[in-house]
Amino acid sequence: MVSPSKPSLTQFLEIVSLKTDDAFGKQFRSFFADSKGSAELAMLVSPTKDEVVQLKKAVAIMTEAEKKDAERLGDLQVKKIAEDAKIDPALLAIFINGYALYCKKAT
Repeated sequence: MVSPSKPSLTQFLEIVSLKTDDAFGKQFRSFFADSKGSAELAMLVSPTKDEVVQLKKAVAIMTEAEKKDAERLGDLQVKKIAEDAKIDPALLAIFINGYALYCKKAT
């Protein structure tokens, strides 16, 4: 059972998807763009349509157990899911890490 304060992974994807290709979000992402990876979590502020499509593919193939405890998935598990979904593993890792941070904040 999902805690009322903790969204499911699918609900988190819906939250992230709300700002797809948002003009302000794109500007926000550009502020943090650098070669050090500082913009990684900014991707969750305004993902591109392609990023959302990729994330939906990954979430769709995840087992219920993986979705339920997504914030506890290890790097190898995330990489395997990304490979199985044929999506960018870095994108899925950012999404899962963002979800973990979101869950931590919610509790």
